[in-house]
Amino acid sequence: MDTLLALKPLLTSLILPTSSGLLFLAALWLWAWRRSVSRRQLSIHRPVAAGLLTCAGLWLLSCPAVALWLSLHLLPQVAPTTAKALLDGRVQAIVVLGGGVEQRAPEYGGPNLPPESMARLLYGMYLAQTTQLPLAYSGGVGWGGDNGQTSEAQVAAQALARLHGPKLRWQEGQSRDTRENARFTAQLLQREGITRVAIVTHAWHMPRSVRQFEAAGLDVTPAPMGYVQADMQAVLLWLPSSSALRDSMWLLKEWLGLRLT
Repeated sequence: MDTLLALKPLLTSLILPTSSGLLFLAALWLWAWRRSVSRRQLSIHRPVAAGLLTCAGLWLLSCPAVALWLSLHLLPQVAPTTAKALLDGRVQAIVVLGGGVEQRAPEYGGPNLPPESMARLLYGMYLAQTTQLPLAYSGGVGWGGDNGQTSEAQVAAQALARLHGPKLRWQEGQSRDTRENARFTAQLLQREGITRVAIVTHAWHMPRSVRQFEAAGLDVTPAPMGYVQADMQAVLLWLPSSSALRDSMWLLKEWLGLRLT
């Protein structure tokens, strides 16, 4: 029984759709390959080979080991900070960047922050409480949102109220992307003489965020969180998971964004 329980993480990873689905597709492509060879249907060799390569690529991008490698080699590395470092750097305000919003959260009877955005807010709240610096949140509706939706900054303020956390001194609710986060937040803060800020966002999002906020005229101290990590058994590092695929997607998106901005 103990042996079976020890194998539980491995068996679960193999059974879940990410692994089992890719294995099933690879088996189908391999069957098609062998069938084409036996019938000498050379015209379908290339499509079958392309299908097998696609499965292999998706498998690798879904592996925690590959997501971790991408995080270390694809983007500039940003070290974590401390409350003391922010105070020593004479930071004047902490700015949390939005990461999306759930407009309909039935359990709350309205909008709420998804886990990624909430993690940013919680870290920003921690830094604000330990440094006693004022807190800002930058996040509007987003390019894909419907008109009339609640801005993410307003939802963040509601979340802080539920947590009995510090109030947001600034709510920037017009932005739709990182570039607008920087532009509108800079306008809001500079009216009050704020030029030195700490930016809170995921580590993989930080390089592009720093570039945009510095271009908007602010002196930026990075306060990254949410690093891509893989604290699991070695064999599980090479088994696909939806979370690793999500991490790879985010990392590739940021890599492209750095080159297009």
